Amino acid sequence: MSIYSTKGRIFNIQRFSIHDGPGIRTIVFFKGCFMRCAWCCNPESQAYEIQTMVENGKTKTVGKDVTVEEILPELLADEPFYRRSGGGITLSGGEILGQPDFAAALLQACHEHGLHTAVESTANAPFESIQKILPHLDLFLMDIKHMDSAKHKEFTGANNELILENAKKIAQSGVELIIRTPVVPGFNDTAGEIKAISKFAATLPGVQEHHLLPYHRLGSDKYAGLGRNYALKEILPPPAEKMEYLLSVAEESGLRIQIGG
Repeated sequence: MSIYSTKGRIFNIQRFSIHDGPGIRTIVFFKGCFMRCAWCCNPESQAYEIQTMVENGKTKTVGKDVTVEEILPELLADEPFYRRSGGGITLSGGEILGQPDFAAALLQACHEHGLHTAVESTANAPFESIQKILPHLDLFLMDIKHMDSAKHKEFTGANNELILENAKKIAQSGVELIIRTPVVPGFNDTAGEIKAISKFAATLPGVQEHHLLPYHRLGSDKYAGLGRNYALKEILPPPAEKMEYLLSVAEESGLRIQIGG
């Protein structure tokens, strides 16, 4: 079967993004996730099933099945902007490793057209799935949310052992790897917790950057639209002074630390 006929399930394509990788990028959001992070800003991404969601008083369908061939023209449409800005395509989610064959085919097609490729992932999947995407990948943006497995599971629904093991293997693969941490009050916003993540990141071969992503509530209204409760409605985003302090703590690792992705 041609890579261009490979089918996957997505819920959004966002053009002209300046996050999730260098330059101007187009983000393809995959449907389905292995985890249930309490702060998730895309709750419509979690279930693989096609859903309906109420947004701004209107009911909309979330999720559609597409082939690589069907969506590639939209990804190529902004090629001049990618070239000028050093941008490209980023696959996000959900969790892209829930659909490894589609992710690999889409990345390969983008490479065949000369586009820079990136993925945003927790790497909470069998390494065999990760191996499928590595040959067609320029940048792996990997979330490491906590070093304590029990607390990780309490807030995300999953242990972290597989994630940390895969981080070591991805780093050894030679693909550029940047570690990112969503900073969530009450979960991982202490100096000790951030320092532990940054210290681990510094042990990974080739890793030079650790990005601290401040918790925000931009997706909280989506939960009501899905008939769900938002668990962190009492939690406020960390103030700028707190983020600057955590940045200074993380810098002790010797990595380049920045606030935001």
